[in-house]
Amino acid sequence: MRSNRLSLLLVLLLVGALLSTLGVSRADAVARYQGTFKDGASYLIEVPANWNGTLVLYSHGYTVGPQNPATDVGDPLTRAWLLGHGYALGGSSYATTGWALEQAFPDQFQVIDTFSQLVQRPRRTIAWGHSMGGMITAGLVQLHPERFAGALPMCGVVAGGVGIWNQTLDSAFVFKTLLAPASQLQLVNIADPAANFGLATSLAAAADADPAGRARLALVAAMADVPGWFDPLGPEPARNDFTTRLKNQLAWEVNVDFPFAFAARAELERRAGGNPSWNSDVDYRRQLALSVDRQEVEALYRQAGLDLGADLAKLAQTPRIQADPAAVGYLERNIVYNGQLGGVPVLSLHTTGDGLVQVQNEDAYADVVHDAGQARLLRQLFVHRAGHCTFTPAETIAAFQSLVRRIDRGQWPNLAPAALNAEARGVGDQFNVFSPASQTAPVAVGPAYLRFEPSEFLREFDARGEQLGAEGEDGGGG
Repeated sequence: MRSNRLSLLLVLLLVGALLSTLGVSRADAVARYQGTFKDGASYLIEVPANWNGTLVLYSHGYTVGPQNPATDVGDPLTRAWLLGHGYALGGSSYATTGWALEQAFPDQFQVIDTFSQLVQRPRRTIAWGHSMGGMITAGLVQLHPERFAGALPMCGVVAGGVGIWNQTLDSAFVFKTLLAPASQLQLVNIADPAANFGLATSLAAAADADPAGRARLALVAAMADVPGWFDPLGPEPARNDFTTRLKNQLAWEVNVDFPFAFAARAELERRAGGNPSWNSDVDYRRQLALSVDRQEVEALYRQAGLDLGADLAKLAQTPRIQADPAAVGYLERNIVYNGQLGGVPVLSLHTTGDGLVQVQNEDAYADVVHDAGQARLLRQLFVHRAGHCTFTPAETIAAFQSLVRRIDRGQWPNLAPAALNAEARGVGDQFNVFSPASQTAPVAVGPAYLRFEPSEFLREFDARGEQLGAEGEDGGGG
């Protein structure tokens, strides 16, 4: 606890110094507006004295528990830069926590309306957000493009709700079928989330104790393209360092992915009124062939002396899970994408080593946008780093400035990695830092934009109803 408090104090002191350097007085230059909407959501708006007429609307990510504050930016250093350059910030808490997209959309639109009432109507509004907030950002543009000048979804669940939860089910199904078929582990209709998650972690620990279990854990990871890279401050393991990559995948699964697969799904099911996911039409042999982790799985199965074909045959023969149609409908509304951007330029940003919202989400989004004839409005940027939303403030600012230039000039600027890295370095050393929870102070990290093309998202599903990896066209009806 002392370490976290010290880290926060150092960051706050740095932010104060940056605000002064950028010409923003901490005392009175930033007007703050806070309040509560009728649905219980709180909002936060910050307007610098040198406001340039642009409102930057921030959508935060998935939260749990009773603490649900309004958030208007992702980190304090980016906040300092934006306020110092005249941008107003706004965001809401959403009326509920969890998979709160149904509440997030109206609450975020209310922030814009409230800003117009309390300050004045912004000349333009830019939407942005992290993780589920990136998903909300893309959804805001789809629902009401006329209200936005541009959008920056970061590390977003832009494959859409149905696809991401189906893919989560695939990993969970393989895990139970091959490693704990006789267990009480629940994949859907979860009655006790905490106990279910606890059981999953104990089963994973048991599987990790022998080569056969580890090979099957690799197959579990492959069904969601979980990367073999976990530490944002460490180098990416070699592609053929399968032992290290599996260790990192297990860290993702147990610490990050299993809480959603085996616990948080219950919250979604309550919202949706049933189970919104299915695997009734999935060919897992085909899914493995498409996975970026295929070679690792094959190698570890050989090392363990296991028959991969036999395990895939077992998956094919095991009874599948059907979805509740009404619940699928709820998840489609909250939300899947139709590719229509309504003239709004969208610049997305993702790390290549994201094990929670895999980088392949960007492939699914690009596919539907392309098929809608809107590809000219979308550009996607990638940062070579492990972690979920582990961008430096400088990388974030470089992406934001690129989007602003596209809005101002009507054409995309130079988005080559070298140009973006140069821009990030030019923002200043104080912004080229990363603040891991384990450190007492920010760590200097250079910008890491790279040219990258993600592989196919394994359970693609969008407003066209298209599914990748499905044997039939109608997977949602059960």
